[in-house]
Amino acid sequence: MTLLLFGLFFLFMLISVPIAFAIGASTLFALHQAGVPLMVVPQQMFQGINSFALVAIPMFILAGDLMAQGKVSEKLVSFADSLVGFMRGGLSLVSIMAGMFFAAISGSGAATTAAVGSSLVPELRRKGYDPASAASLIAASGTIGVVIPPSVPMIIYAVIAQQSVSKLFLNGFLPGLAMGLGLMAIAITQAYRRQYPKGTPLAWPVILRTFKDASWGLMTPVIILGGIFSGIFTPSEAAVVAVNYAIMVSLLVYRDLALGDVYRLLIRSAMTTSVIMLVIAMSAVLSWTLSSWQVPGAIAQSVLSLSTDPYVIMLLIVAVILLTGVFIETASALIILTPVLLPLALQLGIDPIHFGLIIVVGLSIGMITPPVAINLYVASSVTQLPLERITQAIVPYLLGLIGVLLLVVYVPMLLGWSGG
Repeated sequence: MTLLLFGLFFLFMLISVPIAFAIGASTLFALHQAGVPLMVVPQQMFQGINSFALVAIPMFILAGDLMAQGKVSEKLVSFADSLVGFMRGGLSLVSIMAGMFFAAISGSGAATTAAVGSSLVPELRRKGYDPASAASLIAASGTIGVVIPPSVPMIIYAVIAQQSVSKLFLNGFLPGLAMGLGLMAIAITQAYRRQYPKGTPLAWPVILRTFKDASWGLMTPVIILGGIFSGIFTPSEAAVVAVNYAIMVSLLVYRDLALGDVYRLLIRSAMTTSVIMLVIAMSAVLSWTLSSWQVPGAIAQSVLSLSTDPYVIMLLIVAVILLTGVFIETASALIILTPVLLPLALQLGIDPIHFGLIIVVGLSIGMITPPVAINLYVASSVTQLPLERITQAIVPYLLGLIGVLLLVVYVPMLLGWSGG
């Protein structure tokens, strides 16, 4: 039955059936063939999304959309430029730093790529930067959007693995920072090799002015994460606070959105959320089915029989995560892999919070690995460059991010791992 289930799933994926329906149809057919009462399907679908923590997902998506559509991204880019623009290839570093700033607001890789790309691409072209390399760097910077809190994939993992969202958020900062620093090191190397120009001279008055302009946007993660870690409100409540704050800033402070724009963004965020929730609901049925048939345990024993060395087994797990991210979108891959790989990680003695960081960082890299590379598609749309050119230029940044992933796996203490 397990072979039938996975066989049908991959068949549906090959013929381009949407991921939620591929999961649901293959699981439904396998349960029917096994003689399981199909009443379990709606029961498990409801159970899968009946979680207060999931309220945070539509709220963070909406908050990110509100901030991305207004002037917040422009202000953040200007502030980043005042800090690192003076260096050779400074605009490359600005794109990374701005991506890190926006990651702390949006929780979405695609939103981060779009916001930073639309603000920086014209200036990068004007200064003579290689267009494909610049686009690929912006796409790579967007991967940080799902690692630095608030992070939608971390919320999904926390619900599936029954872990604390706050602990995942607390431990997500330094891996996201390491990803940014790794990309910066590669960007600086390329800047000197290609003799990119220096940018805005370093000047404290400019830094203070741009910081003041960007302070409304920078306050978003302070309010969200400060409220969560201080115990003032839960992650779900923090997401609602973020939406209200984003609406206030957009309508009353910057005045860059009208009520009609807010309504349009509400509809778009609702559509994005509905897709994610449908995948979560269908995957809940899949998870229940696999657990009932003891598939995760069997997979864990099979992998453990290959080697007794935990380092080797973790390398195999990382390979599975990266390979899955190539073919399946981040949230869907997370929902599918967590019930299968988490029991194996627990048998290896890996803390579930640590494993959550591993799988989120690993799947974030899938955002820049074709064919399912949402950040590359967004970068291609923003820059009007062919996807093939951007894909060729992404390789150095891809290798750098994989290096950071291996640090998260094997040397977590370097990244400030607090033990959950």
